[in-house]
Amino acid sequence: MILSNVEILKAIQNNELKIDSLAGDDPTKAPFNTTAVDLRLAESLSIPEAQSISLDLHQGTIANTLTKISKNYQLSQEQPFCLQPNVFCLAQTLETVAFPLHLSARVEGKSSLARCGLMVHFTAPTIHAGFEGKITLEIINLGANPVILRPGMFICQLIIERVDGLPMQTPNQFTGQRTPAGL
Repeated sequence: MILSNVEILKAIQNNELKIDSLAGDDPTKAPFNTTAVDLRLAESLSIPEAQSISLDLHQGTIANTLTKISKNYQLSQEQPFCLQPNVFCLAQTLETVAFPLHLSARVEGKSSLARCGLMVHFTAPTIHAGFEGKITLEIINLGANPVILRPGMFICQLIIERVDGLPMQTPNQFTGQRTPAGL
């Protein structure tokens, strides 16, 4: 079951769900929608660069591989990042989240950005029950024009759901991640 804006705020206020640095706490205003909460773009992003190698994802973790082949950028209001068409980058949310075992979420794009061609995830929208950390976004500009990315801009929305039954904990290489690559 998807939580409403009122239930999301209750879960946060009751310390059932943790979203640090949330942009507001009025369920009738931003960052809340009726069934989602908007999250903002953090200050750093990472662009995997073309290499004259084949990526063997079986060797080591994906986070180590991406860290080795990526160029990192620091964003500020004075120096945003201009994401060109057909360029892929990894970024994170400004907010840090912590989900109990009875809640999970999906991260989705915002329709206003999608209409400009900006995707914030490909096939990895699930934030699993028990996850803690910043949410990594797989962003690509599929539009015809460059898109300016500024830290603090609303970049995605989190749709929070109740988990039916108590899941067993499973290892996840990205829990507690601190960088866009996943380290």
